Amino acid sequence: MKKYLYTLILITLLFTACGMTAPAATPTPTATTLPAAMLTPLPSAETPTLTPAAMLSYPPEGYGPSNFPTDVDPLTGLKVANPALLDRRPMVIKVSNLPRNNRPQWGLSLADIVFEYYSEEGSTRFAALFYGNNADMVGPIRSGRFIDTHLVRGYKAVFAFGSAYVVERNQFLHSEFADRLVYEEGTSSPLKRYDPNGANHLVVNTADLSAYITAQGVENGRQNLDGVSFKLEAPAGGQPGKQAILRYSGAIYNRWDYDPTTGKYLRFSDTVDDVDNHNEQYAQLTDRLANQPIAFDNVVVLFVTHEVYSTDSHGNKIYDILFSGSGDAYAFRDGQMYQVKWQRNDTDVVSLTNLDGTPFAFKPGTTWFEVVGLNSTLSQGEQGWRFTHLMP
Repeated sequence: MKKYLYTLILITLLFTACGMTAPAATPTPTATTLPAAMLTPLPSAETPTLTPAAMLSYPPEGYGPSNFPTDVDPLTGLKVANPALLDRRPMVIKVSNLPRNNRPQWGLSLADIVFEYYSEEGSTRFAALFYGNNADMVGPIRSGRFIDTHLVRGYKAVFAFGSAYVVERNQFLHSEFADRLVYEEGTSSPLKRYDPNGANHLVVNTADLSAYITAQGVENGRQNLDGVSFKLEAPAGGQPGKQAILRYSGAIYNRWDYDPTTGKYLRFSDTVDDVDNHNEQYAQLTDRLANQPIAFDNVVVLFVTHEVYSTDSHGNKIYDILFSGSGDAYAFRDGQMYQVKWQRNDTDVVSLTNLDGTPFAFKPGTTWFEVVGLNSTLSQGEQGWRFTHLMP
């Protein structure tokens, strides 16, 4: 993969009068080895969303961070159509973001949570978390990274990935969740190849993935996923936050635009390289499975320490993202932006607090986490907020 060099500018942002600053569409393949049912898009009603009827009945005190009703997904704060789905482990599935002809991906709109993070050589990768819904196809599946250890451990999840660098793979294989690893090996694996004569994507059906773990004798019951608070009413104290731009490199940048009609943030992704930061071009990202825009209720930018673990023979750096403890974060919901703190112990989900330490309330629904380096910069423009990824 071409290594992208890009110029980044440190910008100081005044948040309040007291001077608070920022912390340091492609053709669908025609051949398949999968059952026809796996290729049928799910109806849009299956997408995690807060319907008008649900809004009327949503408790004003909200849900969480603990004592969730048995039919409420603790990762979205929404009642699920099939509560039996909550009597299983979540599933973390690695999904590609480059090359661009892998887009649009399958199944992202049906995830409860998606984490996007820097991988290497200017690229990012997604860790999509499925729990309250199933998706008939998720992919293209790619390899694991060190950060996935934190996610799998914190969400007590099954982990589907397409191999990994040997050191990272060994870390997975020697972890306490080694029996929950699922990768392409052997005829019994639920991971399948799509379009073997073309792009040869690796994909999976989430119901098959969960059933596979159970069939292997792995404990696959309901897990403790407490930690997140949800309220329908937006918190006070926000600033206008109708757009968030994330620039990871000259190859990878994206934009989230708030849509007041749906109350969600719509994803727009890079279409060309922009090494000099003068010609960013975007296209709206859709879900090839559900045939609808990628739209999330919450977008949260997390400032997390990145360390260089090693450098390979080609000079490419391998990063370890130290995703435990706490740090600065910026949460977008309902067209507002909030400065908050993220926190998680090694076995916890990611939660947010206000600056005074009280729980920050997510909007009931789905969340997309953007993970950037601790030295990343933040600036405010006419349309919204721009985050520029910088190490460590």
